[in-house]
Amino acid sequence: MRRWRGLEATPGDLGRTVVTVGMYDGVHRGHQQLIGTAVARARALGRPCLLLTFDPHPSEVVRPGSHPAILTSLDRKAELVAGLGVDEMCVLPFTSEFMRLSPETFTHTVLVEHLHAASVVVGENFTYGYRAAGNVTTLAAEGRRFGFSVEPVPLAGDSSADGEITISSTYIRACVAAGDMVSAARALGRPHRIEGVVVRGDRRGRELGYPTANVESPPFTAIPADGVYAGGLVILDPRTGASRSTSPAAISVGTNPTFQGTRRTVEAHLLDFDGDLYGEHVGVEFVQRLRPMTAFSGVDELVAQMDHDVAETRKILDVPSASSS
Repeated sequence: MRRWRGLEATPGDLGRTVVTVGMYDGVHRGHQQLIGTAVARARALGRPCLLLTFDPHPSEVVRPGSHPAILTSLDRKAELVAGLGVDEMCVLPFTSEFMRLSPETFTHTVLVEHLHAASVVVGENFTYGYRAAGNVTTLAAEGRRFGFSVEPVPLAGDSSADGEITISSTYIRACVAAGDMVSAARALGRPHRIEGVVVRGDRRGRELGYPTANVESPPFTAIPADGVYAGGLVILDPRTGASRSTSPAAISVGTNPTFQGTRRTVEAHLLDFDGDLYGEHVGVEFVQRLRPMTAFSGVDELVAQMDHDVAETRKILDVPSASSS
């Protein structure tokens, strides 16, 4: 998949395309359905499928200080959409100038002049242009004028104990913030992942017999609620961000209250692993929450709980202990 940033970097050999437009944060099951429709349309027309997305999140520009928690980095987004069959990915810087484009200017300048849209596939609730003045109806009218078709895709839903929910990035962020990683994974179609760099911590885990990788994530990352989780640590390619290898892990999110910690950290204890990960670009994947973060009376009580956490992690992930394998 080719990927570029900014309209001025659009490849000169880009012919007519099938374009799908959106933030696509999370690339969740609803997004997958929409992208799948665009890919199928592109294959039917013999055109490349192009995904147009934005950086930073438009909310931060429209309402400064309201930046939502981000579910997927740009590299992770690119990896996921490429896996769905997208051929081209254009990242548009979302600026205050871009925000003020009228719907018609956006359509003509972006979709027609630069991306050569033959067809545009969007969600049925799609809006665009200054003050979100454009919608699917206006886009279809502009398509008739400029020579491209428009295909709106219904929003995806999911049945749960609470009834039918619409799968959305907002819903998944709420699941992550509550530590409900099972519901988040059901909506995403995979475990939620945060990415970052392994940095040096206080090395207390090593002293307790449970060395951890201390993962420092970029601002606005959607980090789950404080607690202990079963999951995994993925080592990423430093050049492309692509996933290389995964190890099962017990993960702690919080401030280490037993030691009066104040800084919130994400630390992953890799099962049956002995090595140095400092400086590695990694992803931490959350499968299930084991318990909330707790302050223990002392080290012995904490270590006993950590023994239990690791045993529970092995059970959930179906990983036998090293002594029994």
